[in-house]
Parts: sequence; structure tokens; C-alpha cells
Amino acid sequence: MALTYVAIATTTVGSGGAANIEFTSIPGTYTDLVIKASLRDTRNGPANDFSMEINGAATNRTYKALKGDGSTVTTFSGSTATIGVEDGDTATASTFANVEIYIPNYAGSNNKSISADSAQENNQSAAEVWMVASLWSQTAAITSLKLVPGNGFSYKQYSTATLYGIKNTV
Repeated sequence: MALTYVAIATTTVGSGGAANIEFTSIPGTYTDLVIKASLRDTRNGPANDFSMEINGAATNRTYKALKGDGSTVTTFSGSTATIGVEDGDTATASTFANVEIYIPNYAGSNNKSISADSAQENNQSAAEVWMVASLWSQTAAITSLKLVPGNGFSYKQYSTATLYGIKNTV
């Protein structure tokens, strides 16, 4: 079975920055969804976490995460919409975190599992890599997704995200 990625929408943050990156009116015609993003925010630090709201809500979520920073590996969990790590404003200039979020069976009637990996780019002391497994305990089809920087920060210019639909073809 071949998988075909179809770009549904791309957002690139303009010169004024943006409080979030949002995809709305997601059609239910694909098997799975994937977001590929390059993210940097205004936090005064090298890294910041970010969350993903589903259908306008950050509730009914749990996650487990594995984080490495080059010298230490830690695990943590929670009941928030946290999904990964992105570059903060003091990370190496002109670098952006690499992010991939995968959501299988997004239009089905079961709870939605989500996996994400993100790598914060920083040529200075340390950088972070996160792997996150998340569950949205809702049976509704996913029709909108919003990426939101943690702690009230905003996305910097040139942050980009593309939403792909995946079709299984025979």
C-alpha cells in the first residue's frame, strides 16, 4: 500500500509575528494527518515548549514525553496539550526547530492518538530533542488544529507549518 502526502495548507508567519498557527476546515477525506513545521518564538531563552489545540480546545489530553539535551535524558507526562519544543529567541540566530506531528485516523470515531518529534536547533551550549505520545480523549473528527507557543509568547517571522493529508492508495 503506497502512502500519498497531499498538502492541504501552508502558513508562514509574516513580519509582525503571530500568536499561533492555525489550520481550519480540515476535510475528512484523508486517512491520517501530518504537520511538518519550522518554528521559532519570542521567548527570551534558547527553547520553549508549544502546544496543539484540537477543534479549538486544549482539554481532554494526556501525554508522555522523552527529552534529550545532549547530556541528559528525562521523561515527563501531563494532562495538557503540550506537544513539543521549539526555538526561543536566544537560540542561534536564524535557526528554527524542526517539528513533525502525526495523527492517524483523525476522522474516525475513536479517541485520537498523536505522535510528535521536535528538535530545537542551537549551535551554542545545548539543544533539546523531544518525542511525545499524546491522546485526545474525544471521538469527534478533527476539523481544526492550532499550534500555540508556551507561556504566552508568539511565533517569529518565517516560522512555517504545512498540514498534509495522507491517502492510502493501492
